[in-house]
Amino acid sequence: MTGHRGIRIAALVATACVVLTGCRDSPTATPTPDRTFPASTTPTQPSKPGARPTSTAPSTPSVRPGESHGVSLLPVVQHGPRDKRRIALTFDADLTALMRTRLQRGKVHSYYNEALINELRAMKVPATLFLTGMWMEQYPDRTRELAADPLFELGTHTYDHRGFTKHCYTLGTVPAAEMLTDVRRAIEILDKLDAHATRWFRFPGGCYDGTALHELAPAGVTAVGLDVPGADGFAKSPKPVIKQVLSHVQNGSIVVLHMHGGDNAPFTDEAIPEIVRTLRARGYTLVTVTQLMAG
Repeated sequence: MTGHRGIRIAALVATACVVLTGCRDSPTATPTPDRTFPASTTPTQPSKPGARPTSTAPSTPSVRPGESHGVSLLPVVQHGPRDKRRIALTFDADLTALMRTRLQRGKVHSYYNEALINELRAMKVPATLFLTGMWMEQYPDRTRELAADPLFELGTHTYDHRGFTKHCYTLGTVPAAEMLTDVRRAIEILDKLDAHATRWFRFPGGCYDGTALHELAPAGVTAVGLDVPGADGFAKSPKPVIKQVLSHVQNGSIVVLHMHGGDNAPFTDEAIPEIVRTLRARGYTLVTVTQLMAG
């Protein structure tokens, strides 16, 4: 791991009170943007030296590289502790080959929602940002700027936002043999731009199965899922985004929204002020994923 944030995450992953998602042998055939991840199961205790131990309390399993029939799996967290009024707002910066083409042809002005980042800064909202490698290549100066801001921590979101299962929306599919290379490619880009890069990682579209969890186990990352999808992709106004988030949050929630703006998430910056004000009025503290898992 690189930098103090990466070192802290290594320790937190061993003790965090979170949900570890079990291996799914086959992805959902027709995923929907508002779906959450399936109910969690706790893998068997790993026998390899240095493996992170699981908690004996079934209600608070520890996150760790699990094993299924002796096969190491990538750890996945879906939320933080339910006994503390803390919520992590997370924002994905997608950039696919198609999106980049639209950008180059002038059909989209930018896939960096500067208004959203300005709102988060003005309201002093900590956040975890998941960036695709292609997005970081398109916006290296913005990535460095975000990395230097103590409000934010940066994680990876694969290189070009292809799916890690078949039928993951219309994202295409990363072949199993290329999965680890794809994720490591994004990590290498982030490490060059952020001296404090975390090892948090998010699957595009939330799509993964047992093959993906197995192939990515050596990557040294922990996948961050969610229990509250913000439904801001292709929203027609900020109102449904606000309602979606405020109707589903609870203690320890991880909320996923998007920071690329453009034609894919056009109203996130307009929705975030009311979301933040209401959550704080309800007594929630907004934190990064690292801070969420620390308690």
